[in-house]
Amino acid sequence: MSEALVATQVPEASASGTSGARQFWRRLRAQRAALVAAAVVALLVLVALAAPLLTALEGQDPTTYHPSLVDSARGGVPIGSLGGIGGDHWLGVEPQTGRDLFARLVYGARVSLGVALAATAVQVFLGVVVGVAAALGNRWVDQLLSRITDIIVAMPLMIMALALLAVVPGSFPRPVLVALIIGFVAWGTIAKITRAATLTLKELDHVSAARLSGWGTWRIARRELLPGLAAPVITYAALMVPANITVEAALSFLGVGVKPPTPSWGQMLTSANVWYQAAPQYLLLPAGALFVTVLALTVLGDGIRTALDPRAASRLRVGTGRRREAKAAASGAKSQSGTANSESAVDKEPGAAKPKPAGGKEAKS
Repeated sequence: MSEALVATQVPEASASGTSGARQFWRRLRAQRAALVAAAVVALLVLVALAAPLLTALEGQDPTTYHPSLVDSARGGVPIGSLGGIGGDHWLGVEPQTGRDLFARLVYGARVSLGVALAATAVQVFLGVVVGVAAALGNRWVDQLLSRITDIIVAMPLMIMALALLAVVPGSFPRPVLVALIIGFVAWGTIAKITRAATLTLKELDHVSAARLSGWGTWRIARRELLPGLAAPVITYAALMVPANITVEAALSFLGVGVKPPTPSWGQMLTSANVWYQAAPQYLLLPAGALFVTVLALTVLGDGIRTALDPRAASRLRVGTGRRREAKAAASGAKSQSGTANSESAVDKEPGAAKPKPAGGKEAKS
């Protein structure tokens, strides 16, 4: 009987998964802010992937020095208006070195987005594996993995990353190292979320039926639990990407992240903190790119969270909905007051029928 139950539930689960995906896309398309954020993120990813093509169109690269384009008498300030912007250098040049700013900016997008996405993938993999193993294991396995997860959560990410980056040899590729360190130090929260969701899912009827039919633990996890874990894991992963971008930028800003000549937005901010008066575009461009990227990813992550869980109200909801609700409440109050005024006017009208006393007889004057 249990085998028949499992057999009948598998097609239903696939059909419900298909309809669930359609509902998700419909809810996501209904959020204009999330759609705009998705378009911005797609444009940033396209720019990062097409960085060699874009710099080839400009005719520049991110590492070539142009000392003739900076004024050495003034400390290396770019020659020309707006930091040396022109047909050969679309966003000007870097102070002191004369390197092309547009080329370094688009290649920096590659580093920032690549490190953030790779670190998020490592976090999701470790968190899901540890969380599912803790929820499906016996009491001792659960206790051991839960205590390890608590230790990981309690670790300060920046301090651990600074310590690990300081002892690793410089020959190791720095972007890969930063992504691995962020991923291995910050998977604790997603492991806790996965464990809690797995403990809830394994009590459902279709999981119990699969267990009674003789399925193994990992087959149940792969076929029955992982589809149900997709929503919370995707939601949290979408919100982890902007946080990882910020961490990478902070590590590069402190001088322990991506090393020159590899361009990074955080590294550019480190070099630009003394040029904000002489060459403000050198500071504003990477800072603006970081701000737009983090904001777009945060709004997109919130939109995904709301689409996957429509019962949860969006945290980034602007006042349009509230104004609409207030306007509806005000119109309702006006209609109620108008009804009350019309009833009072009918009562005061001369010749209007007066209510009779309880006995049915008219009161004597």
